[in-house]
Amino acid sequence: MAATHLRNLTIRQLRALAAVAAGGSVTAASVRLGLTQPAVTLQLRNLQDLAGLPLVQRTGDGMLLTVAGQEVLALAERVEAAIAACQDSLDMMAGRTGGSISIGAVSTAKYFVPYAIAAFSKLHPKIDIKLTIGNREEIREAMRGYDLDVAIMGRPPPGIDFEVHLIGENPHVIVAPKSHWLANDYGLAAVDLTYETFLTREPGSGTRTLMESLFEVTELRPNIGMEMSSNETIKQAVMAGLGIAFLSAHTAATEIADGRLVILDVAGLPVVRQWLVVRRRDKVLLPPAQAMLDFLRTEGPSFLPSVPLRRAL
Repeated sequence: MAATHLRNLTIRQLRALAAVAAGGSVTAASVRLGLTQPAVTLQLRNLQDLAGLPLVQRTGDGMLLTVAGQEVLALAERVEAAIAACQDSLDMMAGRTGGSISIGAVSTAKYFVPYAIAAFSKLHPKIDIKLTIGNREEIREAMRGYDLDVAIMGRPPPGIDFEVHLIGENPHVIVAPKSHWLANDYGLAAVDLTYETFLTREPGSGTRTLMESLFEVTELRPNIGMEMSSNETIKQAVMAGLGIAFLSAHTAATEIADGRLVILDVAGLPVVRQWLVVRRRDKVLLPPAQAMLDFLRTEGPSFLPSVPLRRAL
């Protein structure tokens, strides 16, 4: 896009492109934007003229962005993020709000992140905090789209420049009901679990991916039972005797502490990953979000659950 043409670029044109990308058609975009279809088409045509390249293409799956269209969409996302940040700044200057923060966390982190947020809120009661919980891919996608100020996760998405801070270790273990026949055995090998039924998270979750990596390394080919999108459901199913599960120890800390679940003593476990708090370097953090980032970086470790990973002999 020629620099001389950027003066003529409008937010309406960028929003038309973003709406078509999200909805896959001019019809869907017009509904999303509250405009007529001809109005959306005109905005797209004008934007495409400025770009001097095709930005969308019709396919059997609807209207898709070309490579040039994806580049312009990235610009639209940055512009929308800047507009939102400006509005927050003006609201704070006018005394209408203490500011707002948008935080994302992978679902496994929901067992400690709310406690950290509660402690932060006591220090900054006027700041509005929005917490989004999702699996790894959902949080990664939100970070790609500038939707979040900071995120708590195991690994940030590739291809983006992130500022990364370590919160602490995230050990993963295999849990079973307290009455499991291997509950009191020590020094188990992965092969000892060959005939066990594993209850697992859905594909796309970090826990599922890590579990599959463990199986590959140990050459364990377990019987996979039910797939579930909730750690809570998995824990309940394990306690009911439907199988065993590979989970973050922080997910099951309460049930392990009160004896409803036990950690199987399997060679090579726990598999230890890290809890990270991350932010995009190209997203300007307003003072409230920067304060949250600093708080999680310094105080975050104190909110991680304590889990006895080894049993006394």
